[in-house]
Parts: sequence; C-alpha cells; structure tokens
Amino acid sequence: MMFKSGRRTAFDNRTPRRFAARITSALFVGSLSLVLVLAGCTPVQQGSVGGELSGTITISGAFALYPMVQRWGEEFQKLHPAVTFDISAGGAGKGMTDVLGGAVDLGMVSRSIRQEETDQGAFWVAVTRDAVVPTMNAQNPYLARIQAQGMSASTFGAIWTLKSTTWGEVLGDPSLVDEIHVYTRSDAAGAAETWAIYIGDLAQEDLQGIAVNGDPGLAEAVVQDPLGVGYNNLNYAYDADTHGPVAGLAIIPIDLNDDGQLSADEAFYATKSDLMAAIADGSYPSPPARGLNLVSKGKPTGLTLEFLRWVLTEGQAFTEETGFIPLTEAQTQAELEKLG
Repeated sequence: MMFKSGRRTAFDNRTPRRFAARITSALFVGSLSLVLVLAGCTPVQQGSVGGELSGTITISGAFALYPMVQRWGEEFQKLHPAVTFDISAGGAGKGMTDVLGGAVDLGMVSRSIRQEETDQGAFWVAVTRDAVVPTMNAQNPYLARIQAQGMSASTFGAIWTLKSTTWGEVLGDPSLVDEIHVYTRSDAAGAAETWAIYIGDLAQEDLQGIAVNGDPGLAEAVVQDPLGVGYNNLNYAYDADTHGPVAGLAIIPIDLNDDGQLSADEAFYATKSDLMAAIADGSYPSPPARGLNLVSKGKPTGLTLEFLRWVLTEGQAFTEETGFIPLTEAQTQAELEKLG
C-alpha cells in the first residue's frame, strides 16, 4: 500500500514583510514533496480472483480525510489482501479535479459538493465528520488573555480580512501594537472554504494573509511564528499520541455567545477527545464542524462500491480512534441508500 507524506518546512518568525519571500520559495519546494500528483494516471482495473476482491483503488484529495482513509485502507486490506491502495493528499480541490478527470477512483472532498460538480458526474457519499479549528502559536505573549476570553466569529472575520491587524485591536487594548501574522491556505481546500463560511459567509478567495500549501504546512507556519494565527483540520491541530494540541500550537477558543469571556460550557479544547465530544453533541458549531465526503465519477461499481459499503458499515468502527466522528445511524442509512 502506498501512502504519501510531506516534509516540514521551517519559517522565519519575523514580520510578514521580511519573511514572505522566504515562505514562497520554501513552500514551492515543500509542496513538491508533500503531494504526489496523480494526474495522467488512470484507475487500475478492478476485479476478483476466485471470488476474492482484488485490484487497486486510487484516491486523492483533502488533507482532512487523509488520515481516516489511510486507516480504512489498512483495515480493508487486512480483510482483502489482494486489494491495494494508492492514496495521496493534495487538497479537496485536487481530489475533485482528479476524480472528475478520471485520474483516480475516489476523491476526498472536505466541503459541500457544488452543483456544477454534480453536473459533471460527481457522485458523493458522506463518510465521517470532523471540524476546522482556529490556531495560534503557543508562545504568543497574549495567549492567556485570548484563552480567557476567546474570539467570536466576527473577530475572526476581521482578522482574516485584515480589518483588525494588531493584537491590541482584538483585545481592546490600544497600547498593544504587535501585528497579527495571518496565515491561510494557498491550495483549494475544504478547510479554507469551511472557515471562510463560518467567519462571515465568505469564499476562500476572500481570506487574506500569507498563503501556505497544505494542512501540515499551515500548522508549521504558525508553530514557527510567535504572532501567527491559522486554522487547521482537527487531526492536524491535535497530536495523535498525546491528544493535546500539536507541540508549538494552541487552539483559539470560540466565544460562542460573543460576551467577551469563555464560559465553562464553551471550554472544550484541552484534548482532542473533549473537542470530538463537543462536535458530536453539537456544542461546537457547524460550520466549522462539517461532514467529509468520498466522491466518484458516476455511481461507483465493482471494487470501489464494495469499499464504500464497507466504509459506511464496518469501517465506522475505526473513526473515533482515528480522531473522527462517526456518522449517526440515520446518516449511515441515508448514504447506504444512495449506493443502492
């Protein structure tokens, strides 16, 4: 089974003017190793040998779904050793482009499917849920104050449209003149689209800041910048081993009722498990919580269909331990009915 990963890139932590050029060049190199492009490849013939499933399933797309699909591929292959997977992460936009272009069997798409995509043959099933979370550097000098009061959706909107450019403006203290260093995604990303909708019914193109390729790249940029802010999918903001935030990152709590302070029922960010529970019970808003989809061109058949059926049934048992939220029984049944 082939799984792709990228290398981390260090970023200068000085002002955006002084390090924007370094980020541009570093990200160009980093993005080449992070994403193995599947364009030009065609899905491998699928079939069965002696009644046993066999063949290769090719999948590309959203960083958000990548860890979950990796796990599903591993578990499905244990049941069907003659099946192999070719899985790569490159953003939701790439996943949709690849699947509609016939380069892969399935695209991982971490946003709503658009009408123009269904018009081109996109067939999708929701397979799990997660969320986008706002992040900041763990060494930020104003971290304690931010964690005590949180930020509202409108405050995030002002930051990512550059209407608020200093920490003093966010904290209501004109004496604080340190700039906010804002980061966003450069690739077409479900996380960026979801975040943009939440903070002001915006599009990804409306988000301002230093553009960084990929979920890991965005997290690394904030880790390297004490004044940096960003947003990440759940499994790139939290560490898989410690279940706390990734080293060097802190989660910015959302002030849900916009009262300028974080109440006990809004404080569910200490561990990934805490936040997953809040997503599952609806305490964490949707968006930025959202469903994650696997997309085929046309209704799937053969090996791809069998894999999707397994994902929606036995595969749901692996979601929570991988850091995702399973579908409800009603949601699962609705998606299975789509497959027929």
